Amino acid sequence: MSEPESPPDLSGDRGLQSVREKVYGGFFLLSAVISVLTTIAIVLALLGDTGLFFNEVSVVEFLTGLDWSPGISPKEFGVLPLVYGTVVVTIGASAIALPVGLLTAIYLSEYASPRVRSLLKPALEVLAGVPTVVYGYFALVYVTPLVRQYLFPSISTFNAFSASFMMGIMIIPMVASLSEDAMSAVPDALRNAGYGLGATKFNVSTTIVVPAAISGIVSSFILAVSRAIGETMIVVVAMGASARLPAVREFSLFGAAQIPYVHPADVFLEPGMTMTVGMVQVALSDLAGGTAAYHSLFAIGLTLFFITLVMNVISDVIASRYREEY
Repeated sequence: MSEPESPPDLSGDRGLQSVREKVYGGFFLLSAVISVLTTIAIVLALLGDTGLFFNEVSVVEFLTGLDWSPGISPKEFGVLPLVYGTVVVTIGASAIALPVGLLTAIYLSEYASPRVRSLLKPALEVLAGVPTVVYGYFALVYVTPLVRQYLFPSISTFNAFSASFMMGIMIIPMVASLSEDAMSAVPDALRNAGYGLGATKFNVSTTIVVPAAISGIVSSFILAVSRAIGETMIVVVAMGASARLPAVREFSLFGAAQIPYVHPADVFLEPGMTMTVGMVQVALSDLAGGTAAYHSLFAIGLTLFFITLVMNVISDVIASRYREEY
């Protein structure tokens, strides 16, 4: 009678493999530490020079001033015109990119065949790789003349409309790709349940899939908006470098008191300046280092960093709050 076989030894000698795993883990940890230290170094560099700027210019003047002219006397350091230009371009780009990107993601996720999806999604990602300066020159050379010819004859050569339009086109792939990934992660069981109840594909897409993927969709929106806020080359080429606030007009309704308003043409059809363009203008000027005008470059950078940080924190909060576990 044969003796029962002993169970196989599955532990084995993992000496060399354990060493390799520790090396890999140490390498990944080093990469993570370098990333964190780089971010901290950038923040500290911004804080140091921003502190020198605020020694000469008050924080209140910087945040509430209505004029920006760091190189021309009398020198003004109000950041509001730059924030206004950034907000205008971001809103215009979002109005184009967010709905178009979401509709594209719904098509890729719910309607497109695997073959069509395999062709369209890489094409979208290629669109995301086009250099931004190309978008800027396209807006200046093609979009603005077409808008002047067919829509708004009074549009300026440099304007916020063309910059917003091309920036919206630029961030569509980000919205579409990330949103499509979020919708593809929704289990098919939810879709099949909707079909079993008699829902159409449109109803399943809009009332089941999109709400189930809302955390990823909103995150893609906020990341795309943050990308638009930090864009430089498109607005440098297409929007110009005129730090301005729109004129406030007034009209009376049925003889009542004058009501102030801002005409949309003064917002989108005129040139402007974003925070990134303001930084480029200061960096390329003949301003001497160590002056308040030079240090304003870092104050703008810190303001922009804070805005994008807030946007990313909001994205993380929404993603964690509405994330579905399947």
